[in-house]
Amino acid sequence: MAGVPAARKRVLFLFSDTGGGHRSATLALIEALGLEYPGVFDCKMVDVFRDYLPAPLRYAPEMYPPMTKFPETWAISYKATDGKRRSRAVIRALFPYVARAIRRLYRENPADIIVSVHPLVNTGVLRTMKSNPTPFMTVVTDMVTTHAFWFDRRADLVVVPTKEAREVAVEYGIPEGNVRVVGLPVAERFRVPPADPMAFRDEQGWRRDLPVILVVGGGDGMGPMEAVVKSINEARLKATVVAICGRNESLQHRLKSLSWNMPHHIYGFTTQMPEFMAAADMLVTKAGPGTISEGFIAGLPLVLYSRLPGQEDGNVAYVVKKKAGVWAPRPHQVVDAVRRWVEDPEALAAAAKASSKVAKPDAARQIAQIIADRAGVYSAPLGSN
Repeated sequence: MAGVPAARKRVLFLFSDTGGGHRSATLALIEALGLEYPGVFDCKMVDVFRDYLPAPLRYAPEMYPPMTKFPETWAISYKATDGKRRSRAVIRALFPYVARAIRRLYRENPADIIVSVHPLVNTGVLRTMKSNPTPFMTVVTDMVTTHAFWFDRRADLVVVPTKEAREVAVEYGIPEGNVRVVGLPVAERFRVPPADPMAFRDEQGWRRDLPVILVVGGGDGMGPMEAVVKSINEARLKATVVAICGRNESLQHRLKSLSWNMPHHIYGFTTQMPEFMAAADMLVTKAGPGTISEGFIAGLPLVLYSRLPGQEDGNVAYVVKKKAGVWAPRPHQVVDAVRRWVEDPEALAAAAKASSKVAKPDAARQIAQIIADRAGVYSAPLGSN
């Protein structure tokens, strides 16, 4: 096709498994590039911390989960390093220690465009690239409360999920013309929901005549999910509880062993989250940006029962402001919220409509088109539909 380059374009994605959102966003973008431009791109993912940085930084993916179990301590470190001056001071102190590793990263991974999906790699890579520039994009995966580490004015383009995040980017020195509000990239399977959610209910043995309360705690079943499920069960609501415990087998066993007062279905890790969301009526979750974005796409009212202080504070405020859900940090508050929606279908429908209104299901595909443009692919997307 005229305009499509003969040589495949190389895209280097920089991420790290410090939280599941960076990997899932990267995979969503790689999938979208393949769908929009079949056969045009060679994509490579590099976990900068694990694959290149020296100890102890290389152990950041393993250190992250234990650190988040102490949210107030996490909040102190988050705020202590945020802001223009503080973030620059941290980077100046660290750069001599990581400079050799970053230069090796850049040397060993030639690319036509670099896409960063992690806040802690941007300045180091951009500083290293200054003598041999490659187009550099940052895709911000925090929804609203975005740390200063995300933003380096040397980036060619910064893509953010919300207008609120755009304001922070500009405040931290990114030229307005270099910031694009698109959304948070999520996998294609969330963009195209199942054709018949009720058929999925039948397949799973869920009752059709009761609203479904979907309770999740992330891939590892983190946070006070157990207390939340127990409180809902004790409320004896006229609804079905569906709890997804992720990889937390102990939590799954304990919930299955409860003395249940309501119809219930308990699951471990699943790759069918789009089907679960499509078949549910409301979502009870921690305030992670990925799950919130997926809930919006499914049109689910949200009950947020926990958040990571600092980076997820804004997520809570955003959901509440958009009337797409409520903040319920105590189990009894979760019960009050879901009871209202169970007993008042009109209130449930209004929250569902508000949730759908802020959804951005095409974000991954739109970002893929931006990457293609920046990489010099000038033809129309081949896989658009």
